[in-house]
Amino acid sequence: MSWLKEVVGREKAIISMLHLQAMPGDPGYNKEKGMKWIVEKAKEDLEALQEGGVDAIMFSNEYSLPYLTEVRRETVASMARIIGELKPYISVPYGVNVLWDPKASLDLAVAVDAKFIREIFTGVYASDFGLWNTNCGDVVRHQHEIGAENVRLLFNIVPEAARYLADRDLKQIAKSTVFNCRPDALCVSGLTAGSPTDMTMLREVKEEVPDTVVLANTGCRKETIEGLLGIADGAVVATTFKYEGKFENQVDMNRVKEFMAVVRNFRGEA
Repeated sequence: MSWLKEVVGREKAIISMLHLQAMPGDPGYNKEKGMKWIVEKAKEDLEALQEGGVDAIMFSNEYSLPYLTEVRRETVASMARIIGELKPYISVPYGVNVLWDPKASLDLAVAVDAKFIREIFTGVYASDFGLWNTNCGDVVRHQHEIGAENVRLLFNIVPEAARYLADRDLKQIAKSTVFNCRPDALCVSGLTAGSPTDMTMLREVKEEVPDTVVLANTGCRKETIEGLLGIADGAVVATTFKYEGKFENQVDMNRVKEFMAVVRNFRGEA
């Protein structure tokens, strides 16, 4: 039994992303509509996801494009306000993901009582956001300094829109990451949000680190989720839950229900 049972409530868990609209400081922020509108949109998505039956939710500043690797404080402050206003309505376990800043994610997690975060904790990359370096040891020490020891760390080892600078096999990366950094989970992704997770890569990682939780991190669809869950311990899902399966749209509760019906059948709950 993995920590997913303890924290999320079940194995083969579906963690749904809740993409927050562009916030103050983001290029796409709508100043006329302001923060109240962002909270309203987030509440609509929250209700659709929970009514649709997801196991857990992860709040993310997904529309803060282009992303920063050191997030500005207005982003964290805005996310804290949004999640704080939504807390009375949240009925499932939840985490946070401040793209792409692990310390900011931990700070936010402590502020809003989140159970887990997902980030890039290890490696050096050439990315769409420039040369991307990390310092896992510093981040984990910060985790302990702020009293976030119980926040679970989901390591994305296949960063979106980036390439590992060292010529290393993914299996080697998975094995050394587990040995050196003790992640709570490894996330295997496609190129961008909505891009399919490669099942061969997913299988290789899980076989290399069988005692570590491995999650399919992008591009999970109703047609593929049974195959993915046959390999992985769970999945992080977002784009397929949206109207017409488009990244920029809000959540369609019917699509969530249809997806989760397949998952429940796979788990023997139907």
